[in-house]
Amino acid sequence: MELKDVKSPQDIKHCSVEELYSLAAQVRETIIGQVAKHGGHLASSLGVVELTLALHYVFNAPDDKLVWDVGHQAYVHKLLTGRYDRFDTLRQQNGISGFLKRYESEYDCFGAGHATTSISAALGFAVARNHFERNNNVVAIIGDGSMTGGMAYEALNNAGLAKQNMTIILNDNKMSIAPNVGGFSKYLNRVISDPVYNKMRSDLDRLMKRLPGILGSRFRDLFLQVENAAKNAVKPGTFFEDLGIRYFGPIDGHDINELIMILERVKHQPGPCLVHVLTEKGRGLDAAEKNPTKFHGCGPFDPESGLPLAPGKKNPSLTSVFGNTLLELAKKDNRIMGITAAMPTGCGMDIVAKELPDRVIDVGIAEEHAVTFAAGLACDGVVPVVAIYSSFMQRAYDQIIHDIALQNLHVVLVLDRAGLVGADGPTHHGTFDLSFLRTVPGLTLMAPSNENELRDMITASINMEGPVAIRYPRGTALAEELAEPAETFDAKRPKILEQGKDILLLGAGFMTNELKKTAEVLKQNGYSPTLVDARFIKPLDEDCYRSLFDSHKVIVTLEDNTRIGGYGSAVLDLLTDLGYTDKKLFRFGLPDSFVEQGNIQDLYKLLKIDGESVAKQLMEKL
Repeated sequence: MELKDVKSPQDIKHCSVEELYSLAAQVRETIIGQVAKHGGHLASSLGVVELTLALHYVFNAPDDKLVWDVGHQAYVHKLLTGRYDRFDTLRQQNGISGFLKRYESEYDCFGAGHATTSISAALGFAVARNHFERNNNVVAIIGDGSMTGGMAYEALNNAGLAKQNMTIILNDNKMSIAPNVGGFSKYLNRVISDPVYNKMRSDLDRLMKRLPGILGSRFRDLFLQVENAAKNAVKPGTFFEDLGIRYFGPIDGHDINELIMILERVKHQPGPCLVHVLTEKGRGLDAAEKNPTKFHGCGPFDPESGLPLAPGKKNPSLTSVFGNTLLELAKKDNRIMGITAAMPTGCGMDIVAKELPDRVIDVGIAEEHAVTFAAGLACDGVVPVVAIYSSFMQRAYDQIIHDIALQNLHVVLVLDRAGLVGADGPTHHGTFDLSFLRTVPGLTLMAPSNENELRDMITASINMEGPVAIRYPRGTALAEELAEPAETFDAKRPKILEQGKDILLLGAGFMTNELKKTAEVLKQNGYSPTLVDARFIKPLDEDCYRSLFDSHKVIVTLEDNTRIGGYGSAVLDLLTDLGYTDKKLFRFGLPDSFVEQGNIQDLYKLLKIDGESVAKQLMEKL
């Protein structure tokens, strides 16, 4: 069968195992070709090709619910569920998402972009199924990385207690296909998943419960001890069994025949079951197998060599500017300690860890723990610098308030990927941080407009008091080299870049650079704008802003945050609090809706927050 002919999972139901392996090869070729051209999340999807084929072969989606965790590994699922013809639009504007989306396909039963959600959601599907007396299967597919998140364990605990019929696939790609996936382990899996064995097990359990007094209980315990002893000889599943979840595995995640056999049997088991599947991340592309971290999320590359298609010399990334700055500070100041939540490379902490491995702690996909852990460090003299993507920091909002701000602890929160992030789309856009951080009492919130300010803010933050947050976008520095460090960093004051008299242009973070374009257009049309880099979103220096307000009748704010509660709202609040009633305020920012994926500059134009569009709208309003 040809992959292009697969319009739904029903089309693979009658394939032989050999045909499924042929499809697996075509799937890998298609995914590698697409990601090589446009970038994307590669290694995760390459690791689950056979597993995804087996899942769709055994289960009947969309009636059966396949609940994927995160979505990085969903490319195979998309190809098997009618999206082959649109796969070349993956992660592009108006194309299909790189993650799961309920309104993209009926086969995407639950949206997923952040980790550790699948077991909780699947349990919800299972309870709803029973409530409405339906008869479908529910499967959660979760990776070993996501199992570092506390939410997964909350869900496992609840699933074990609820006893709902559901299957959890633990996709473990950190382990090699170890000797445990051998003869005896396969034999034991076949025995404990066999319907005849499980019927005998249930019958014996009922019989032993009928035996009088303590005799039945002792026989039952002895039987379970013998079974568990056999399992424990080759299996790591005791933890799950203790929670009330039947454990099967480990299974070779690239053996389609074995996967189909186990899944066919497990789906008929009562109660929650977990199938432990061992896969190889990046399988099928040599470069990705050798360096799965690099190919977790990658830009365009040469599929033959695996080398990136990078045009000429590039300016350094803002992430590397942060990492190198923190490294230099940590070398001089023993109090500094870096914390990351499973994203050392994505957040620049790997730069510090390479030279100072004892000064960086990766807590796994556990943002809430990362923030409270930092609070504990701060209580005893450490200056913790917590680097987490803006959209992931949303998960730790309570911890920021309760564990850091309420105790006025000096923790530095560094939010990478603030604003729009491009192809990853709405699950990863960092478009709410100015709003949710502005509400936190005592927190200092900064937004640099260039790489030099980012460096200076990181440096200044170490010796500030109380909680500090610095947010900056995904992207590269504006210049190839950093300027000389500022001798002093004027804390809490905005920076006037250009003095005028007609219109006050206030920029938040890197959007100040869009306002530079606005200023040029306005000057060409006879206006004399004042251009200001806000730098500090909270607190706002009242004296400085009062002076700016007094000398301008028209005030404009621009930010890459939702307009609700963001920088523009802060300026509006200040205008009101200071009693200004004769000013015109125009707030430009992101709408009260989720922004889809696309090239960042194209999205700016679409949303009319690029510099030229802001100027045009202003002149129309005036």
